Amino acid sequence: MMLLQHLSEFKNKQMKNIKAIGLLLIGVLTLGACKKALDYEPTGVLSSADLTSSTAVEGLVTAAYSAIGNGDMIGPIYSKWAYGSVRSDDAYKGGGGTGDVGEIDAMEHYNLVAPSMDAFVGRTWKNLFKSISRANVALRAVNSLPETSFPNKKSRLAELRFLRAHSYFTLKLLYKNIPIFDEAATEADILKTSNDLTNEESWNKIAADLQFAVDNLPEMQSEKGRVNKYAAQAYLAKLRLFQAYQQDDKHRVTSINKTRLQEVLTLTQAVIASGKYSLNNDIANNFLPEGENGPESVFAIQFSINDGTTSGRLNFEDGLNYPHGAPQYGCCGFHAASQNLVNAHTTNANGLPNFDTFNNGIADLNAQTVDPRLDHTVGIDGHPFKYDNTRPFSNSWVRDPGVYGNFHTMRNQQLATSVSYFKLGPFMGSAKNYDVLRYDDVLLMQAEAFIELDQQDRALPLINQIRARAAASTGKLKKADGSFASRYNVQGYTTTGWTKDFARNALQWERRLEFATEGERFFDLVRWGIAEQVLNNYLLVEKVRRPFLATAKFTAGRDEYLPIPQSEITFTKGLYKQNPGY
Repeated sequence: MMLLQHLSEFKNKQMKNIKAIGLLLIGVLTLGACKKALDYEPTGVLSSADLTSSTAVEGLVTAAYSAIGNGDMIGPIYSKWAYGSVRSDDAYKGGGGTGDVGEIDAMEHYNLVAPSMDAFVGRTWKNLFKSISRANVALRAVNSLPETSFPNKKSRLAELRFLRAHSYFTLKLLYKNIPIFDEAATEADILKTSNDLTNEESWNKIAADLQFAVDNLPEMQSEKGRVNKYAAQAYLAKLRLFQAYQQDDKHRVTSINKTRLQEVLTLTQAVIASGKYSLNNDIANNFLPEGENGPESVFAIQFSINDGTTSGRLNFEDGLNYPHGAPQYGCCGFHAASQNLVNAHTTNANGLPNFDTFNNGIADLNAQTVDPRLDHTVGIDGHPFKYDNTRPFSNSWVRDPGVYGNFHTMRNQQLATSVSYFKLGPFMGSAKNYDVLRYDDVLLMQAEAFIELDQQDRALPLINQIRARAAASTGKLKKADGSFASRYNVQGYTTTGWTKDFARNALQWERRLEFATEGERFFDLVRWGIAEQVLNNYLLVEKVRRPFLATAKFTAGRDEYLPIPQSEITFTKGLYKQNPGY
């Protein structure tokens, strides 16, 4: 992880060269959009005198990479388990009852006006704008050097604009109506920048950064972790896909823009045709440190361990989500898979999803066939946990089964024996990289665009690639005696009955299983304009199974997005406008 080595070196230099006045502090002031961020004191700062060399500027670029991984368990910015998984039909909050980190319980009930929510939601806002600030500081520093003394100038500018776009894209998914400013904005400019852009305007501003990255990044980078042209194309495709589903002021999808969909096809085809990426033979490799930066990883946030620092650079955003009762962990039991998600993995005699009947009852996992992705995703009593068949998952590991049932999640957890695992007090961290974009996403984005452009026949082989890989992903799922805990049956679709409506349903189902519990589900439902229908139907059944959900209800026109933190509205004296319904 060469980029991470640079990061560790840069952090050590920062600690040895703390200055009273520095450009990093100026950069934080350019946040402007957040009072708490304005008060943020960086660990180390650099004076303008430190930025006359390409080495120092490279350090700022690395610090901008670092910032996209600088979230918190309370205030996450890359792991969307709370925002995108628990708010969907994939998972329950879990933990020690509904009051344990009650802000996430409020999200699960779509009660986002609770006063305590501002601290959680506002912290994410702050952390994302901190990352934007670091990118802007680095952009100004890179721009100050001539290309003759800094040959990497063009590429580094493109990398930084990609990183900034990544943070703005995340903000837009979460809050929709956001202020956007670039490195040229002064503090005074920022304090006058509102969040009243139209949806199209804000998407296009973020897209401009990604297009710059597409135009100026090399096809491949020598250092792992640095973004390249294909990562920028894939990210721009994702943005254009979301933008294609045009929303009105009440978040209703009013039309699908075919021009944007054509852009998705062009961009994803460029990534596919490059030949640089492919599906892993086993989906398990996406969730193990041994497989990071592999052929399926298009863009990942880099983490490290044993890098010369005290505890490494670790993902703690998923630190609450390890099984509570398991002796190797001890905390904290959050992110429990829903019964609905488990049911969704069942398959019929033809190896296809039970689209209409999957949730009619409680799946009998001893009798029914399932998609293998179930055992890559959900901890189930007696089934190998995270591919360790010497210590199967046990119901005794569940912290509060009376409230949340006996299932757990495990995609973003690591075994305590993993080289990537680290325990800090009661919490767990992992040095496993966090994939933001994978090749499976690229294939399914292209398939979705084909379907909505009435070319569903061209989507069929793309979806079947994903299903074929799922069917082949059983090598790590055997129990100690060599048998499987589940009965697997997954087959590809045929052309029979492959209409546009059926293909759309198949695509949406495939995305759910392929990215289950990774935080994509809620945002997919909002993009497709079906969040109210799907989530209230889910709650209608699930609240009978899990009475803690009795008062949960999704309200269309409000709950598609988080509220703008009230602290930000107050700080800007009403310059920021609150999202509808709050």
